[in-house]
Amino acid sequence: MTDAVVFRGVGKRFAASRRDPGGWVFRNVDLALPAAHTSAVIGPSGCGKTTLLQLVNAVHRADEGRVEVHGEAVPDVDVAKFRRRIGYAVQGAGLFPHLTVGGNIALLARLEGWPTNAIDRRRRELFDLVGLAENLLERYPHQLSGGQQQRVGLCRALLLRPAVLLLDEPFSAVDPIARADIYRQFESLRDHEQVTTVLVTHDIREARRLADHLVVMGQGGVRQSGPVEQVVAEPRDEFVRQLVSPAS
Repeated sequence: MTDAVVFRGVGKRFAASRRDPGGWVFRNVDLALPAAHTSAVIGPSGCGKTTLLQLVNAVHRADEGRVEVHGEAVPDVDVAKFRRRIGYAVQGAGLFPHLTVGGNIALLARLEGWPTNAIDRRRRELFDLVGLAENLLERYPHQLSGGQQQRVGLCRALLLRPAVLLLDEPFSAVDPIARADIYRQFESLRDHEQVTTVLVTHDIREARRLADHLVVMGQGGVRQSGPVEQVVAEPRDEFVRQLVSPAS
């Protein structure tokens, strides 16, 4: 199995705190995430799940070690171009409120110089996969339901056919009834696109439903990683066991 994202001895720190005078969020992270699969990252608040995710698309930079995406180190130059190869969707969709749905989805493709007919063709393909209607294109984000916003956010993140898709708790703001439908649509989208996906979630049930690979983080770094059902069946310690227990 090919690895799409690799962390080699990675450490990241911010300002020092009383809890950690050195300011380290985590250190010595060695981790490989498989290509064309979904990896879920779970762990308690403040352990660095989102920071780990944002090291992949250079929102943050590692203070130690090296992050590689498809065999190449995250670059120090042409970062905007690099990021366009990586889709990114967050909780609440992160849509621009002053742009219509069509404008939100087309924004990056226009910056890349895509012709209008290519944008429309790709957008229709994605809308069909997630069950969005054409009449939503002229609406603004505030005119959509939470579930519709999240699906638009996924379409925008995938429009440029990225090599990697990063998802930061994208479904947590959606009500439970709508979430079941979005899970099915996300699975259809993921299987069609065959994109490497890294999903940050606080919900082990969501991780087990959507992911093949599981990364469990705690204070200071990664506590265990591997195929989801293997980690669930064979937790390394009590900390991991409590996090991956279906009752947790």
